[in-house]
Amino acid sequence: MRFARTGAAVAVFAALLIPTTANAAPSPAAAAPGETVTLPVRDALAGLPVQAEDRTGYERTKFKHWIDADKDGCNTRAEVLKAEAVIAPAQGARCVLTGGEWYSPYDDRYIQGPSGLDIDHLVPLAEAWDSGAYAWSAKEREAYANDLGDARALIAVSAASNRSKADQDPSTWLPPAAGYRCQYVTDWVADKIRWGLSVDPAERAALAAVLDDCPDAPITVTQAR
Repeated sequence: MRFARTGAAVAVFAALLIPTTANAAPSPAAAAPGETVTLPVRDALAGLPVQAEDRTGYERTKFKHWIDADKDGCNTRAEVLKAEAVIAPAQGARCVLTGGEWYSPYDDRYIQGPSGLDIDHLVPLAEAWDSGAYAWSAKEREAYANDLGDARALIAVSAASNRSKADQDPSTWLPPAAGYRCQYVTDWVADKIRWGLSVDPAERAALAAVLDDCPDAPITVTQAR
């Protein structure tokens, strides 16, 4: 299963990074796409730029999904379902999936068959728009909406929990399964770093409040842009 699971970030990152090779990794502020950085999650949160959000102009259709990036007949949704299945589904013509079983960590439930599942953008599309994606190209938004390069970005969860979450950030919604909240906010911070996104003041405060009760785990992020 994959769920073992930013404006630019301020220069403070450079002093906080944990080396991932013999040389220190570059800061997220300076790292180019494809470069990897590692740092404790609380330091990562402290370095995220804090900005007010604006949803002006947002439309979900500005983030094209689901695509079949590798042209193997399975779109992004199907790829996530196949990767995260506890019991693998059968795959038929045109990548139609049947049977199988999944674990939904948001609400601590097992789901039989793919029809009861949604593929959640951990940081919702509207939240990404508010936090910087309004300035991206259409291709960058498409890449974000179909991000299979980081297992934290897309997650198969129960349709009920995903629709309860909708486009909310952690200041107004956290997973009902309290035992998953440390993982959720840690992954949220990692995803915002990966895509160069900001946080708003209420969101930052909510993330910090949860992380105060969590291990200060190191996160490793490969920059997407």
